[in-house]
Amino acid sequence: MSNKVIIKRLATGIPGLDELLGGGIPEFSFNLIAGAPGCGKTTLAHQMMFSLAGPDCRAIFFTVLGEPSLKMLRYQQQFSFFDLKKAGSFVKFVNLADEIMSGDYDLVLARIAEETKAFMPSLIFVDSFRSIVQASDYNDKGPADLQHFVQRLSMQMTSWHATTFLIGEYVENESQTGPVYTIADGIFWLSQSAQRNSVVRKIQIVKMRGQANSPGSHTFRISKDGLHIFPRAVVSRGMTSRSDRPASAAQRRLSTGVAELDQMLGGGIPAGYSALLVGPSGSGKSVLATEFLAEGVRNGETGVIAAFEKSPSQLLSPKLDDLVRAGKIGVIDTHSLDLSIDETLYEMVTMIRALDAKRVVIDSLSGFELALAPAFQDDFRESLYRLVTVLTSMGVTVLMTTELEDRYTDLRFSPYGNAFLADAIIMQRYIEMAGEFRRVISVVKVRGSGHSKAIRLFDISDDKIVIGPGFDDYEGILSGRPIKVRRGETSES
Repeated sequence: MSNKVIIKRLATGIPGLDELLGGGIPEFSFNLIAGAPGCGKTTLAHQMMFSLAGPDCRAIFFTVLGEPSLKMLRYQQQFSFFDLKKAGSFVKFVNLADEIMSGDYDLVLARIAEETKAFMPSLIFVDSFRSIVQASDYNDKGPADLQHFVQRLSMQMTSWHATTFLIGEYVENESQTGPVYTIADGIFWLSQSAQRNSVVRKIQIVKMRGQANSPGSHTFRISKDGLHIFPRAVVSRGMTSRSDRPASAAQRRLSTGVAELDQMLGGGIPAGYSALLVGPSGSGKSVLATEFLAEGVRNGETGVIAAFEKSPSQLLSPKLDDLVRAGKIGVIDTHSLDLSIDETLYEMVTMIRALDAKRVVIDSLSGFELALAPAFQDDFRESLYRLVTVLTSMGVTVLMTTELEDRYTDLRFSPYGNAFLADAIIMQRYIEMAGEFRRVISVVKVRGSGHSKAIRLFDISDDKIVIGPGFDDYEGILSGRPIKVRRGETSES
């Protein structure tokens, strides 16, 4: 054969799913949607069906439930994707409960064939196929009978030029060597797990013949609009963070909005870098982060901020609020619990592309970790690495804030060993001077670039960072001993 067969891919209409599948559902494929009860299998099937159904793509939904189809439809109608007009013309529901309970596979196939030939659908759904298996056990049908039934069903669906989905309630410890697993062209595995008061739903494309699908498990949510899948960010070859690339002396620098700090950084933050701003509570991290975004707008660069500790109204200054209203800065309000890294990254990437943003602020990593569902907190460092790598590979400059307990005698640069994520680290601390706490700022590192090693006093005035003089001797600051500063000199109290 000189020409390859081209398989058409059907767009599912489910946000994120086509990306997992490698471009959509292969037309005329035979698929299994499996998982434990309550994980969203039927909702996934209905959402896909109503998205695809139309004049040129009819769909038939066989239910194997003992209860009327109307009861199931009563609940499915609550989702925004449910279209009553399509249900009356392009989508047909058929109940197979009587045929299934008879235990006669030939009778089941005959009813499916009869309805299919009369309606001529392009999409066929059978929910729940697991009920057919259980009925076969009840009626003393062996594995060979079931395999023969599945093979005949698959052949008939393909001959009718229909894309088929069997929906079944399975649990992960069940054997996946049964006939339906072998014959299926595609297998969707849905699951949900509960940890403390958090419930996390995930989907995995176990199998998809003829195309490269995205490996691993991916989180999803079910809202009034149905499923929304958040593909897990995968760091691939060619996708490297700025820390893996050689620095250039002529590399463009981004101003922080504070001229003195730019000088300390060696000219500003190099474009495409990830910078970590660490300091104790109240040291001015959020103020500096908002200055960074405002300076970007002044230079014609839009920005995005993800707020995890404060609401946007608390975080943004009046000036930045005007910039948000003007569409110069996008705000991701993540002031909620049970998040996942991938869900957050999806929202950030979507907004970055929509605004063509060049600057991103994450305020703060400490709040981010607390907002995550418990299932994602264990591998926070690994997930954060993927997030930073994806963002910097897009060419944006990322400024992350994180709260660091000031222990005075214990000098650290990030909590939980996150310093490796950053190409640059700016540190804020408190010191005791003349009976009061004063703020100091220093640049710990700028990868591939020279920078100031001075520790300088700074203050906050009118929501701006004002950096003062440095110290000739700062040993007392690092040791945490009380110090006095007179006429620019430092001496131990």
